[in-house]
Amino acid sequence: MNPLFQPVTIGKLQLPNRLVMAPMTRNRATPDGRVTALHAEYYAQRASAGLIVTESTQPNVLGQGYFATPGIHDPVQVEAWKQVTRAVHDAGGRIFLQLTHCGRIGHPVLYPGGELPLAPSAVASGEQLPGPDGMLDHPTPRPMTSTDIATTIDDFARAARNAVEADFDGVEIHAANGFLLHQFLADNTNLRTDGYGGSVTHRIRFAVEVVEAVADAIGAERTALKLSPGNPYNGIVEADPVPLYRELLNTLAETQLAYLHLFEGGSRSLSRTLREAWPHPLILNPHPTPDAFPAAPRTAADALTEGLADAVSLATLWLANPDLPARIHAGGPYNTPDPATFYGGDHRGYTDYSTLT
Repeated sequence: MNPLFQPVTIGKLQLPNRLVMAPMTRNRATPDGRVTALHAEYYAQRASAGLIVTESTQPNVLGQGYFATPGIHDPVQVEAWKQVTRAVHDAGGRIFLQLTHCGRIGHPVLYPGGELPLAPSAVASGEQLPGPDGMLDHPTPRPMTSTDIATTIDDFARAARNAVEADFDGVEIHAANGFLLHQFLADNTNLRTDGYGGSVTHRIRFAVEVVEAVADAIGAERTALKLSPGNPYNGIVEADPVPLYRELLNTLAETQLAYLHLFEGGSRSLSRTLREAWPHPLILNPHPTPDAFPAAPRTAADALTEGLADAVSLATLWLANPDLPARIHAGGPYNTPDPATFYGGDHRGYTDYSTLT
């Protein structure tokens, strides 16, 4: 039997297959950060996934990093998300919300008060924000004070409680891809000399405290963590990720999280090292070599056979193939996604892809 179609237990969820829909930002939220009936249709179409992880969702106002991304920090946003979870559950699916604070990957135009984005240190990304009228340079962020850190941790916990109120099965904390938690972990973005910077033990502290606060708020079995060791996305530099991520996983091992979601950036040896350090369920987004993008079904199945993961996440294929498990089971064919509709827009390139039936 294809290992992709074997059931598996993740947290308290029994997944009917091991195919996870990876989180993908689609920039179709309202200006005030609400999801709509279109989001509900999109996610419900993909409910045959073993697990869906939503697009990045900001836990507070300053967590936003892009236009038209959703939040879950006010009652109106929470109520809007209920239509998504209801649609997915009615279709027989399971869904986690990804909580993302973008940190320095932000811009004053996104915030009502025009504030600077927050980050561990005053180091600009060198990247740009795509805006409705062109590209905007990311500014140099404001270094977070101890009060900012404590408030942000509380905001993650509150957002997690909001997610449970909205009937999500759990939350995935985004500590990858160059966003705030990753900025605390990385060499070039965390230049702090206090208890949150310097040594490996201090650099992992913020991520550990966020995870523990969320687990305390909603239960470890509903809490997951996303990591991308060595990923240079958004201007990140990690000279030696092994000792840092090994210590992070060892520190969190006693907190029996629902799962660890690992983005593999072309180093299978690093994935094996971290698999050995993590005794709980692991979801792998598999890219064993630098040319193995996007992740493919055969690569995903091989990772399961090798024992590297308990489940595997795919991204690009889910965009254009809402019935992806059925297509993999049938050996294809697969719809081709339209990159012009990835970010922003309406139903086109979002909910109008055909199924096999």
